[in-house]
Amino acid sequence: MIEIKKVSKRFDTLVVLDNVSFRVRDAHLVVILGPSGTGKTVLLKSIIGIQPLDEGEIFFDGVPVHKARDSEMYEVRKKIGFVFQGTALFDSMTVCENIALPLVEHTSQSSQAIRERVNNILDIIGLPGKGGLYPRSLSGGMKRLVAIGRALSLNPTYLFYDEPTTGLDPIMRDRVVALIIQLRKEYKKSGIVVTHDLDTAQAVGDDIYMLKKGKISKLEQIKKEEYDV
Repeated sequence: MIEIKKVSKRFDTLVVLDNVSFRVRDAHLVVILGPSGTGKTVLLKSIIGIQPLDEGEIFFDGVPVHKARDSEMYEVRKKIGFVFQGTALFDSMTVCENIALPLVEHTSQSSQAIRERVNNILDIIGLPGKGGLYPRSLSGGMKRLVAIGRALSLNPTYLFYDEPTTGLDPIMRDRVVALIIQLRKEYKKSGIVVTHDLDTAQAVGDDIYMLKKGKISKLEQIKKEEYDV
């Protein structure tokens, strides 16, 4: 479980996060819904320790990461797979090489074991046989699937998704949404999804929060006609 307690972050006089608190239960997805530029990505980066906090506490499975040493933070981050909004794939690497990169850099697994793991991930994300392609030959939606595959490579406990469906056509958006749901239901991947897309939020979220003007509030029901970002 992840616990975020009274987290605040300011940039000069701009208050981006103001006393933000929530928790991510095991095998649950929390959606942070809000307009672009409201601080959703800052919140994700703060949770994984990339962006330092001004105030507040963050716990991963009871470990206080807000005051963790570098070695402790390294162990925590191995539990996290991060799906970047821009995918952050390496154009010079094939799909297989992109997915395998965390395994190559952070494990001592054999080449055969890595190939087997990558092929398994390609099946999970619905791209079997596509491992030899380069990102430039993929659609935006397929790149997003590969980015999720790379986040899965180290078999993390938690997955963080930064605007996973932004800019996708309806068919590919549904594929990405279905994969996020599958990973939570079948593989028990807890995590956080930040998005400004109402349909995505409603489809994947076990708990949905609105982040606006630095404040966070839990939403029990969302009406489209009242949703204004």
